[in-house]
Amino acid sequence: MIPLLQTLLDGLVLGGVYAFAAVGFSLIFGVLGVVNLTHGVFVVLGAYAALLLHEVVGLDPILGLPLVMAALFALGYLYQRTLIAAAVERASLVASLLVTFGVALMARNLLQIVASPDVRSIATAYSFAGLSLGPLRIDLVRAAGLLTSLLLLFGLALLLNRTAFGRAIRATAQQPVGAALSGVNVRHVHGLTFGLGGAFAGASGAVIGMMLPFTPSSEAAWTLNAFVVVTLGGVGSPQGALLGGLLLGVIATLTAQYVGPAFQNAAMFLVLVLMLLLRPQGLLGHAFAASR
Repeated sequence: MIPLLQTLLDGLVLGGVYAFAAVGFSLIFGVLGVVNLTHGVFVVLGAYAALLLHEVVGLDPILGLPLVMAALFALGYLYQRTLIAAAVERASLVASLLVTFGVALMARNLLQIVASPDVRSIATAYSFAGLSLGPLRIDLVRAAGLLTSLLLLFGLALLLNRTAFGRAIRATAQQPVGAALSGVNVRHVHGLTFGLGGAFAGASGAVIGMMLPFTPSSEAAWTLNAFVVVTLGGVGSPQGALLGGLLLGVIATLTAQYVGPAFQNAAMFLVLVLMLLLRPQGLLGHAFAASR
């Protein structure tokens, strides 16, 4: 019984990080309708930015989150207002898919040149410490990462539901023409939303860098994981991302423990196919689809 409980605990911790890494993808997809294939690049950039701050300045990755998020927010805003907006306005959303795919390939190669393809990780002062919960044990770095993820997801939910900026995002997602007629600068909101998605992806990368090894080529896996999480939980909702991430984390750890680590991806995609067949809108549905 104890090994099962430990596996479930590990799955929930991993799932919280999956949710954190996917919420930016979910937000951009829900508001702009863009499948951002550079999402994993932002995650990996956040990990490398946190590593740089830790090695050069000695700043803990958790304390460095505001700097990482600010930098990737600005990068995401500029990226959307230039390449993404031009692709959508001059062609279609499909063109934006091709643009993000091409940028992801170029960014990965550029990161390999600048940072090398070597496997990296962020070793903090508490990396090898742990907490005991009765017979169960959780690494302190994973506990800190999970707590940070939950707090920022809660903050995003408050931002979307309790602020004027959040109302502008939801109005733009539901009825962009109506939002524009009401005085909302839709293009600016699109840029801010993309920047917000990039900021959360970067913050998740900083947390992931403390917990898991990463390389420039890791970006593809995190983009794929984000797509699976959003499909499971529903588009545009922090709550949906959290539910989908927790489900994915538990599936991954249970499969690794009782079937074999080689079958993790197979189990994840089996659940993905079943979800697409039985409930394609996700467990919580599309957060912005009510008036579409």
